Amino acid sequence: MVTVRSDVSLPLSAGIGLRAPHEEAVLAGSPRLGWVEVHSENFFQAGGPALSRLEAVRSRYPVSLHGVGMSLGGDALDEGHLRRLAALAARIEPAAISEHLCWSAIGGRWLNDLLPLPYTREALARVCDHVDAVQLALGRRLLVENVSSYLRFLPEDWPEWEFVAEVTRRTGCLLLLDINNVYVSAVNHGYDALDYLAAMPGEAVAEIHLAGYEEVDGFLIDTHSRPVSEPVWRLYREALARFGPQPTLIEWDQDLPPLATLQQEAARADALLRDGKEVRHAFVA
Repeated sequence: MVTVRSDVSLPLSAGIGLRAPHEEAVLAGSPRLGWVEVHSENFFQAGGPALSRLEAVRSRYPVSLHGVGMSLGGDALDEGHLRRLAALAARIEPAAISEHLCWSAIGGRWLNDLLPLPYTREALARVCDHVDAVQLALGRRLLVENVSSYLRFLPEDWPEWEFVAEVTRRTGCLLLLDINNVYVSAVNHGYDALDYLAAMPGEAVAEIHLAGYEEVDGFLIDTHSRPVSEPVWRLYREALARFGPQPTLIEWDQDLPPLATLQQEAARADALLRDGKEVRHAFVA
């Protein structure tokens, strides 16, 4: 385990994934938003208008950097990718940095997807080595996100939820718990989503993602193109009951709606966060 700072500083509120079509509206109107998340790789250039806009956003809101290309489960880390991420983090000073617990590259070939891991001892050792290396390079704890999946690599040494929990224990990293991904994978593979939540170490959960899915030929597909579904809202309530209120992000990446729609989804999450804080305060008192 690598010793690094524990400096995740997201506000205890709901934020939105900030995508390019909404940047102008956010900068022009400074709407009420708890915080925003951006995809790290979109800002790896040394300068230019995109990075200038991100700096302007950062001057108004806490920003989380969310990566989609580190390939923590691949055969080797891309050192250039890691250097660019570290440079961006030093410039933006984000409230959190997160990556997906998956693989996207092998043998120098990159695939435009977040592919599930084989849940084996060999994969666990490799992922933990890579998480340690990323945390050492960044000088801070990384949040790792569980991904949705549509197939499994058999045989497995552990179910997914035990694998994810063990990564956090061995590396000291934090968990970005994607509730939509838990639900999608549970339906696709026929397990109980509550078993997944029960296995998560509560002290590691530092952020939650909510998103929408589509159903295609009996499978749930994590498209981030719809409002959060009612089953996912119910599972979110279960997560808050187990882990307490956590910074929560509304993800929407395709078929983008007006900014006001994202704000409405975030407002619903904020209401549940407030309820959770009030219940927890009453319990402690």
